[in-house]
Amino acid sequence: MPRRRMIYEGKAKILYEGPDPDTIVQYFKDDATAFNAAKKAVIDGKGVLNNRMSEHFMTGLNLIGVPTHFIKRLNMREQLVRKVEVIPLEVVVRNVAAGSMSKRLGIAEGTSLPRPIIEFYYKDDSLNDPLVTEEHAIAFGWASQQDLDEMISLALRVNDFMCGVMYGIGVKLVDFKIEIGRIFDGDFQRLVVADEISPDSCRLWDIETSKKLDKDVFRQDLGDLGDVYAELATRLGVMPKKSSTSGPKLVD
Repeated sequence: MPRRRMIYEGKAKILYEGPDPDTIVQYFKDDATAFNAAKKAVIDGKGVLNNRMSEHFMTGLNLIGVPTHFIKRLNMREQLVRKVEVIPLEVVVRNVAAGSMSKRLGIAEGTSLPRPIIEFYYKDDSLNDPLVTEEHAIAFGWASQQDLDEMISLALRVNDFMCGVMYGIGVKLVDFKIEIGRIFDGDFQRLVVADEISPDSCRLWDIETSKKLDKDVFRQDLGDLGDVYAELATRLGVMPKKSSTSGPKLVD
C-alpha cells in the first residue's frame, strides 16, 4: 500500500490516511516510553511484535462478538483499522493491585482484588492522564451515562477474554488499559475497542515465577524488553520458538 498523508504521531504509533475515507493505517513504531515519555528508548523489533500481538487479540475479540476497530493486518508493522472518534478516557481494568493503585491506596502489589475494578483516566499528557470519576466524564461532556455503561460492559468482556487467553499460556493478567471509540452510522453510534491491546498496555506476570512480561521491564530496568515481548509472542503462537536469524521473525 502506498504511504498516505500522516494524520497523527503518538508515542508508539503513527496514523496515516487509509485507502477509504472511513479507514486509517496504523503503523507500530519501535519506540518505548515510560513516565509520560520522560524515559525513552528504541527497542529493535518492538513495533513488529506489538502489531502481531494486537492483531491476535483484536481478531479474537471480533470472533467472540466484541466489536473493535481492527480490520486486517497489512504487513509486519501496519494494520488497517476503522476510523473512530476516540472517547478521551482511558479505561483501566484491574484484577490484581499493582502500579498506581498500590501507591495510591497503600495496597501491597500482587494483592488479588475481590472483583475486577474499572477506573477512568482523562487522556491529557499535560495533566499526566489524571484519574477521574463517571461524574467528571458526564459533567464535562466526555461521555454520557449510556456511553459509560457500555464502556464498562465492553471492558469486562475484554477482561474475560484476555484473562482466558493469558491463563492458557501461563500468564496472569494483572491489569490493562483500552481506548474506546465511536463509529457513526447516520444518526446512530456504536462503541468499539480501539487503539491497540499489547504488552505496552497490559501488566502481565508469569503465573509460576511472577516474572514480568510487559512494559514494567522497561520502566523498572528489569531486562531486555525486546526479549520479553518475543517470549510472550512465542507463548501466544505468533512467533516461532526458535529462529536462526537475528531479530523477531513472526509467523505469517
